[in-house]
Amino acid sequence: MKIYFIGAGAGDPDLLTLKAVKIIKKAGVVIYAGSLVNKVIIDKYADKDAKIYNSAKLNLDQVCRVYLKQKKKDGIIARVHTGDTSLYSAIQEQMQWCDTQGIDYEVIPGVSSFCAASAALKQELTLPGLSQTVIITRISGKTKVPAREDLKHLANIKAVMIIFLSIGHIDRVVKKLMAGYKNKTPVAVVYKASWPDEIIIRGTLATIADKVKEQKIGRQALVIVGEALNKKNFKLSKLYDKNSSTMFRCGEIKK
Repeated sequence: MKIYFIGAGAGDPDLLTLKAVKIIKKAGVVIYAGSLVNKVIIDKYADKDAKIYNSAKLNLDQVCRVYLKQKKKDGIIARVHTGDTSLYSAIQEQMQWCDTQGIDYEVIPGVSSFCAASAALKQELTLPGLSQTVIITRISGKTKVPAREDLKHLANIKAVMIIFLSIGHIDRVVKKLMAGYKNKTPVAVVYKASWPDEIIIRGTLATIADKVKEQKIGRQALVIVGEALNKKNFKLSKLYDKNSSTMFRCGEIKK
């Protein structure tokens, strides 16, 4: 038996990787995060005879009991998480448990919601001259954020910041961001990026909280902040600059 921890992408079933589709189709057991993963993925790709578990209704011990029940059997388990497994997926504790039990596993990456949100905004996050750094973080909630990573400290860097799991605390988020960013700094909120009911809200630090409340958005949304969202006054990439040489071509000589 082998467990595959799968990043199911941001929501759109077409953003699932080919490898993920292959594994879900082959799996005799599928455990998916039903509170976030698009059920269409399971309905479309899981085998009709597969045992399906919704982990939104299970705690860690219960999930591990499913793994243990299958340990001596042939076949595979598809453990389907939302987005990409490297961010806020809670798979490390599961992998650690597998290590103690001698259970083989593999991780299949997915498309993170921040990538889908950037695509929805038609936005490159690393614009030369404006920002070459992207910070991915969240505000403290049930899971505490280390004091050194508090938003008010990170805001002083003034990089592009993508804030997960925090939309329900938008007033507190804005207050902390204002410790470093200017009130007029552009902000975008993307609700359910890549889903059919996706919503994009644009504003500034001074206006975004009210706009979010007007839309009554309290979960499944990312906050993106930074001057790069202006898409103005950035420098052109050196990669395609006709006067810049690369290992594949010579730049034109300036006269």
